[in-house]
Formats: sequence, structure tokens, C-alpha cells
Amino acid sequence: MRLKSKKSRKRVTPPADAGLLPVVHSGWSFLTNHTHILVCLARNPMTTVRELSAKVGITERSVQRILTDLEESGVVARSKEGRCNRYNLDLKFRLRHPLEADHTLGELLKTLT
Repeated sequence: MRLKSKKSRKRVTPPADAGLLPVVHSGWSFLTNHTHILVCLARNPMTTVRELSAKVGITERSVQRILTDLEESGVVARSKEGRCNRYNLDLKFRLRHPLEADHTLGELLKTLT
């Protein structure tokens, strides 16, 4: 019996700037979706869940779950401004993995934004 091989799924990420070409992904990334969300929020703290979903390439429900994770760990604080949410990042938050524990979220985002 012959097993079917999984076709590699490729996903196209929309460009961050209008002048850039989209990047084709082959199933993995150097950064996690949590980090992608943080980068987006560092660039614009008023970004909506729908916009985050489109930029990161995940569902709105996944974005909500990640935002909840980040809020519960103290990385993000959500506040209301009218009908919109503002996401404030704790840039002094220490990265969680032992390999990066001597660095802060601010240091990471400075290199990525």
C-alpha cells in the first residue's frame, strides 16, 4: 500500500509596506505567531483583531487566544479608547526562555521594528 505524501503548504504573507513583494513561506518561520502579534502591536497599538489576523495570516480566533495569553502573562495590557482597544506593551518584560532571559521584549522589538 502506497502512502500519500503531504504536499508542502505554502502561505503568502501580505507585504508590510506597499513597495515590498509578498514572501512565500514553506511551512515554518523563525518567529512565533505570538511574536508576529507583538511586532504588529509595537508598530500600531490600535491595530484591530481583524487586521492582526490578516497581517499574521491566522484566524481571528487564534489572534484572540494569543492576545489572551499575552495579557495573562503581563506582556500586553488592553485598554479601551472609545470603541477601540489600545494594546500597551511592557517593554521591560524579560523574555521567558532561559536562553533569552537576560533580554527584554523592548530589545527584541527594537531589532524587529
